[in-house]
Amino acid sequence: MLIFNKHRLTNLRVVSHFFVQRIWVPAFVACGVMCSPALILESQAEPVHGIAMHGSPKYAADFSYMDYVNPNAPKGGKIAYGAQGSFDSLNPFLLKGVSPRGLWDESYGLNVYEPLLARSADEAFSLYGMIAEWVDMPDDRSSITFKIRDEARFSDGHAIDVEDVKFTIDLLREHGRPAYAGRIKRIKAIEEPGDKQIRFVFADGSDRELPLLIGMLPVLPSHAIDPEQFAKSGMYQFIGSGPYLIDKVDAGSKVVLKRDPNYWAKDLPIKVGQDNFDEIRIEYFRDNTALFEAFKKGVFDVSIESDPARWANQYDFTAIENGSVEKRTFNSGLPKGMSAFVFNTRKPVFENRRVRRTLASLFDFDWVNKNLYHGLFSRSGSYFQNSVLSSLGLPASEAEKALLAPYLDTIDPDILDGSYMPVSGADTRAIRKLLGAAIRDLGSAGYSLKNGVMTNSQTNTPLAFEFLATTKEQERIALAYERVLERIGVQMEIRTVDSAQYWERRKTMDFDMMKMSWSASLSPGNEQMARWHSSQRDKDGWFNQAGANDPAIDAMIDALLAARSQEAFTAAVRAFDRTLINGYYVVPLFHKADQWVGMWKRIGVPDDEAKVQPLAGYRNTTWWFEGD
Repeated sequence: MLIFNKHRLTNLRVVSHFFVQRIWVPAFVACGVMCSPALILESQAEPVHGIAMHGSPKYAADFSYMDYVNPNAPKGGKIAYGAQGSFDSLNPFLLKGVSPRGLWDESYGLNVYEPLLARSADEAFSLYGMIAEWVDMPDDRSSITFKIRDEARFSDGHAIDVEDVKFTIDLLREHGRPAYAGRIKRIKAIEEPGDKQIRFVFADGSDRELPLLIGMLPVLPSHAIDPEQFAKSGMYQFIGSGPYLIDKVDAGSKVVLKRDPNYWAKDLPIKVGQDNFDEIRIEYFRDNTALFEAFKKGVFDVSIESDPARWANQYDFTAIENGSVEKRTFNSGLPKGMSAFVFNTRKPVFENRRVRRTLASLFDFDWVNKNLYHGLFSRSGSYFQNSVLSSLGLPASEAEKALLAPYLDTIDPDILDGSYMPVSGADTRAIRKLLGAAIRDLGSAGYSLKNGVMTNSQTNTPLAFEFLATTKEQERIALAYERVLERIGVQMEIRTVDSAQYWERRKTMDFDMMKMSWSASLSPGNEQMARWHSSQRDKDGWFNQAGANDPAIDAMIDALLAARSQEAFTAAVRAFDRTLINGYYVVPLFHKADQWVGMWKRIGVPDDEAKVQPLAGYRNTTWWFEGD
């Protein structure tokens, strides 16, 4: 475990209250950097209650509660969720193992562990004080300072202090997920400018998202965690500072959280109207069929539906008919992201971009949508679909062209002029034309039909690959794709494995093709580096599945991270979208306009009570128990 070396510096400025500034420098920072005067920064901004990625945060310092909550929501009762699969670890911060939902995630809430700053749900990317009372971030974003709240406590009553923050940084740098380590390694020094204050200093402010991401890191208890145990995947439990405690665990199948009666932050404005249940239960089921049957019987309360056929035909059970369950539709203001079959370009069969582009043209969306999904889906084409960040239908602006200037010759003209759309045959005649074009395109890529098999003319190997699936729905879509490929001699074998094997093979990039979904926000940032940057190509994890290795993509990620205005940011993201499309890393699938949720009426949702709806469509942490 890394131990921070403490150095008392005597000739530095004295801050308010006459505290002598102290600097903690991580062991991975060389002395030459540590001693550089450039790292000892004067703050250029006044402490504030919140910060935004671009512009100013929506809520003023004296806000009483978030607009998307019901401030009078009743406290008490229970909520149960259902999930498919299993879990074998209680540590959500490690790459090892699979942890249950609900401890530290956006889907079910940051229930057990908390960050320095909390994200609001009705803004693109704004953060407000959570464990931190205030934040100080200079305009150049070369540092960020936090003041720990005096009242902040872990669930055992132990006060949260700067040592806990430093301990967490150390712990996550050594053992945490790659995304955490990637942020932390860019910290050049850690300072203590005052009582319960901690400052993170960066080499420069070129990554303008980095200070905000540091603010979103969890704070873990230095007095209650054994680093050696933490580093192991398993059922090792440790406390947090959140509104809930881990109460019961049935390994692999169920976790129960109970409200902490002494939760320190329950009256903070950012928490008003949230965390309303006395108990949260998450149960796991072996497959989607068992999951849905359990929901129908009332085993759990909420069914987040992704299957249009089931939404259209199977929500006719007794609890629907007697009014105990209702079908609800929520509108999301976020980009639709990308759902697709991803090519693993590390595999020789998918190294050739022309081959990928050709295979991507052979998914028969119109047939799949009509016959499998009741026509309820729309075709996906952009990684930021249905938002101002999407490049679909728009010619590249002058700002985009300037960013893409070194790479313009490598980008397809239709992607630059905005006429690109994913290919799909509307009828049998159109499909035949696509198949004929595909045979010609594969011929130019070195393939030809031999005895009905698409074969590499040089190596005499067939164009064949495996599709890795873990659900019946994935199988069903893959079979529709396989039938089209078979008509031109391309061999796709569908292999279905259990959840544990699927996630392990996904983490270790041990697949040819699989179904993936990339969520999107109105403020894409460092997560795009994990997903698409060439530096992540050869790292195990759950992120750069495609194995992207393109300098144009890398440069556009740098540009969007460095953007200082909304206009520059939008141009950078659109240019980035074009580079992703141009790489043909996926076979684009489809998306639905709305969110479909089956919900037992014992759960209350802040519809009329809230002034606005969360951008993501619904937010579980604002719900409450209505009573049976």
